[in-house]
Amino acid sequence: MRLIRELLLAWLCVGLLSANAWAQQSVAPTTAAGADAATDQLVVLSYHDVRGELNDRTGGDQYAISSQNFTAHLDWLAGQGYNPVSLQQVVDAARNGKPLPRKPVLLTFDDGLRSVYQTVYPLLRAYGYPAVVAVVSSWIDLPQGQSIDYGPRPFTHGDFLTWQQLREMQDSGLIEVVSHSHAMHTGIPANPQGNSAPAAITRRYDANTGRYEDQQTYEARVRADLARSSELIRTKLGRAPRAVVWPYAAYNGITNKIANELGMEISFDLEGRDNTLRSDLHGLSRILVQNSTSITELARELRTERRGGDIRALQIDMDDVYDADPVQIERNLDALIERVRQIRPTHVFLQAFADPDGNNTADALYFPNRHLPMRADLFNRVAWQLRTRSEVKVYAWLPVLGYEIPDQSRREALRLKGGAADEMYRLDFTNAEARQIVKDIYSDLGVSGYFEGLLFHDDGYLRDTELTALGQGEPAQRTQALIDFTMELTRSAELWRPKLKTVRNLFAQPLLNPESESWWAQQLDAFNRHYTYTAVMAMPWMEGAKRPKRWLRQLTEVAKQHDPDMDQTIFELQTVDWKTQRPIPERMLKRQVRELLASGVRHIAWYPDDFIANVPRLEDARESISARQFPYLER
Repeated sequence: MRLIRELLLAWLCVGLLSANAWAQQSVAPTTAAGADAATDQLVVLSYHDVRGELNDRTGGDQYAISSQNFTAHLDWLAGQGYNPVSLQQVVDAARNGKPLPRKPVLLTFDDGLRSVYQTVYPLLRAYGYPAVVAVVSSWIDLPQGQSIDYGPRPFTHGDFLTWQQLREMQDSGLIEVVSHSHAMHTGIPANPQGNSAPAAITRRYDANTGRYEDQQTYEARVRADLARSSELIRTKLGRAPRAVVWPYAAYNGITNKIANELGMEISFDLEGRDNTLRSDLHGLSRILVQNSTSITELARELRTERRGGDIRALQIDMDDVYDADPVQIERNLDALIERVRQIRPTHVFLQAFADPDGNNTADALYFPNRHLPMRADLFNRVAWQLRTRSEVKVYAWLPVLGYEIPDQSRREALRLKGGAADEMYRLDFTNAEARQIVKDIYSDLGVSGYFEGLLFHDDGYLRDTELTALGQGEPAQRTQALIDFTMELTRSAELWRPKLKTVRNLFAQPLLNPESESWWAQQLDAFNRHYTYTAVMAMPWMEGAKRPKRWLRQLTEVAKQHDPDMDQTIFELQTVDWKTQRPIPERMLKRQVRELLASGVRHIAWYPDDFIANVPRLEDARESISARQFPYLER
């Protein structure tokens, strides 16, 4: 089943050379005064297979490392003053306040491969280094004659650890054995189109019935698997696991709750290296060691503090993918995937709602949900294809308030009142029923499939004539009330999709004319305090600017006063003049991008990107918004 490695390729693209920025917070008071806090934050390294010889660097398995390089890692860690720690020391530091040693590092080994006993364990004994070994219990008991498609070849019973070897390593006091699930290191059907996704977080789709698992069935399946893993480890080794390493780093709040109830109160993922320890030890970040990482690469990773990478984002209309003919949908999807592959942005902001009448609100959604019609079950399919085939991060783009409830009487009762007659339809988020509807929609989005972040649509605003009593009419309090609501929406989605990044659209006027906050309930500083990024709508033609170049320069200068390093502000350009319905000339777009970059802007997006009509033209789009250097090298 080559699916296992395909899933790894899709889910574990956060390896050593692409880890997230090192956070500036320290673990706890663990070192002498004046020590660099970054050097004392817990680092967790994730290894898989350690082999004696590797041809072509990885021997066909990007998650393997040569024994020579692994030994060099241990030597370097020792020489640089790193202190390998046990899982117990991490628990004591987080929950009992017992300081960790300076420069702590936790070594973890996934999948329960035989090389851990044959190669790794003797080295750990020689150095006296503790480690965590995560086993897939069904693989330990793999019957003779069966195999797992693992990287360069099928792995059989002899490629995995035995219970006897695990007991010997555990009895040494150096190795703690934890769960990597019993049989969830695989994919299961995730949508009507036949995609597979990680078993631990996916509601299984049944093609025979055309239905997804309900929540009760999903939770029972996950619980049974983890319980089986825990019981086998307890029976065979005399000690139940207290941690779980989720396969493919795929987990959610529900899976962690189940793990807690089964005694596994610690879990790991692969999202960067920020491990500010708290009493809740779920979601510990790890650095994935891959491609037989050399000592030079490891040293560079651990010594370098990186701010987040620059963003190049395409905002994509799912309405352009949709067609009444399923065959045409697949053609449209292929066109989208190929265009994104050719342009190579870092992100796609993908529309998760349907707006066929173009009034900027959701008439339907592209995922199963409790409150609006589902135009088509497409979001899961398209997001997953973008992630696995185009290798971009996908953020789900969804309204804050603009949901047109089908029932006319309820729609009017829940409507935000006080605006002009032609104002965009929005729900009154201070109404308890309306508030719950939107929270349910974001929760259903989380259940629906893969995405790494949320883009809050530009419908999140308040006029000064709307909800006049809110915040006693104070603009800052009204701005904060909307922010607080979006934070609730984030938490609703994060129950199913942890550690989501957030982006909020900001109109240009509250930035250029601060007094207009009362007309929008938007403000850049407040947004930057609460969201990962703010997407400023840098759209001079939409704003009616007579001199677009001067307008954009002024917007940039004002934004830099609020965000001097331009770490959080995305400039979102328009590619179409909606007043004339004509595309912005490509030469003008390229000039705008060049001038923004020259002025210090780091993050750029544009909307719309018409992958059907090739607007902007592919060649110009690659030059303007690709994350690669130009000229490009094809692969």
